[in-house]
Amino acid sequence: MRWTTLISAEELATAIDGCIVVDCRHDLADPAAGRRGYLEAHVPGAHFVAMDDELSAPCSGRDGRHPMPARAGVRSLLESLGLADDRQLVVYDTAGGGMAGRLWWMARWAGHEAVAVLDGGLAAWRRAGFPVTAQIPVRRAGRLSERAPLEVLVDASTTASAASDATRRVIDARAAERFSGEAETIDPVAGHIPGSVNRPWGGNLREDGRFKPAPVLRAEFQALLGGRAPAAVVHSCGSGVSACHNLLAMAHAGLPGAALYGGSWSEWIADPARPVATGPA
Repeated sequence: MRWTTLISAEELATAIDGCIVVDCRHDLADPAAGRRGYLEAHVPGAHFVAMDDELSAPCSGRDGRHPMPARAGVRSLLESLGLADDRQLVVYDTAGGGMAGRLWWMARWAGHEAVAVLDGGLAAWRRAGFPVTAQIPVRRAGRLSERAPLEVLVDASTTASAASDATRRVIDARAAERFSGEAETIDPVAGHIPGSVNRPWGGNLREDGRFKPAPVLRAEFQALLGGRAPAAVVHSCGSGVSACHNLLAMAHAGLPGAALYGGSWSEWIADPARPVATGPA
């Protein structure tokens, strides 16, 4: 069986010997916390990747806090983890998929379809009674074919056009207070891209950290899209990480095809000529 959006703890436990599992946990306030937590306990056989290093390109000061690496670099990373064309990739974190969604999207952008986020993350794995370990697996190289991207990456110019076009929609995944400009704890400028609407990524989850059922997500996103096709949507956030959670939720709901603004708000505000809006959507 192949999983392309979410995989349950029980499903992973059954298929784990044929999977490449990757721990993507990350804390924006404490970037070293992810690796510390991984070293203490992780899913057996899971490799660790760091958001600020392996899942991001070096910052130039003009391209946001987590610039997207080149597709060739993403493919090389996946190969270094042992991924091959016929293997299932499973990614997880301790934040409801808010960080793991980034690698889910990147793998698809590199052309690999068999990638899924562990629904509920490490907590769901442990809650189901499955073991964890501190043993670090050896990385063994895999090989991936060069394939066409399965996801769409857009720049600030395309996002600006989408935000000013009534037939399109820009959806911002940040918390409501950051979107409105009431509180900004990460970036130097508060507010949002004019014309965008807010869908905090946490709204995709149930109280236990698992995703809402696909029909529920579909209804919620269709209401937000207002009749627009998924391909008319651009997803944004603070730095191109949590926006991937909304992309994953839409895909799981049967609404694939939206684009990601990789640089997102942290890149948008790096150019003072770009307009800024405040207040609710």
